[in-house]
Amino acid sequence: WMLDTYVMHKRGFIPGVITGKPIGLGGSAGRHSATSRGIICCIHKAAGHLKLGLRGATAAIQGFGNVGTHAAKFLSEDGVKIVAISDVDGAYRKANGIDVDAAIAHAAAHGSLRGFRGATRMRQPAELLELPVDILVPAALENQITRKNAARVRARIIAEGANGPTTPEADEILARRGTFVIPDILCNAGGVTVSYLEWVQNRMGYYWPEERVARDLQRIMEAAFDDVYATMRRRRVSMRIAAFMVAIRRVTEASEIRGLYA
Repeated sequence: WMLDTYVMHKRGFIPGVITGKPIGLGGSAGRHSATSRGIICCIHKAAGHLKLGLRGATAAIQGFGNVGTHAAKFLSEDGVKIVAISDVDGAYRKANGIDVDAAIAHAAAHGSLRGFRGATRMRQPAELLELPVDILVPAALENQITRKNAARVRARIIAEGANGPTTPEADEILARRGTFVIPDILCNAGGVTVSYLEWVQNRMGYYWPEERVARDLQRIMEAAFDDVYATMRRRRVSMRIAAFMVAIRRVTEASEIRGLYA
């Protein structure tokens, strides 16, 4: 609707003014799963630094919408056991791994995980965050990991798929415990990255197959992770602070190069 309104006023088709469009209106292949692909890129990089083999590793995913379902699918394809998933209607756990395809099919058919029989329903959904897993993907709401429960979070890697799932107080606790937190500003940037790639394709008037989009997304996400990780090590700060430092540095450098009109 926003695209249609704009082009009708401009009297010309200019698809690059907005992203996330359907393919038929100049959208990009791979946009639907882009946020999750970015998350997986970051998890791969973090696991490499921690010398954590993904095949046989365990993961819990809070939130089973677009981001959570794709993250579960991609992780399971890497050999990770998804031992717990949740959505607004509850959390489900299975120690030897949930059949992700069955869970996705159930959610698609019923609108939620309610009644899913492929795992045991947990009494307290919030306990999913405290399970002894290698990877935790909070992909639901903000303020889920707080000073009240951070000390009980046992995951080695927290990959923030949601915006702001960890409070500043919880960040300090997790840092003291040695938890590797991939901050939202980096971890869930896959969606906006492919929005950028969509804009580039719109400007070119030439559209790439999903394989090309996924390859470019991976290259950009890995470079961003490496930059943040290097800053984290050099400055001896958290990954979140390092991400902010990288962002501010880029803006500052661009301003200095360009010069400021006075």
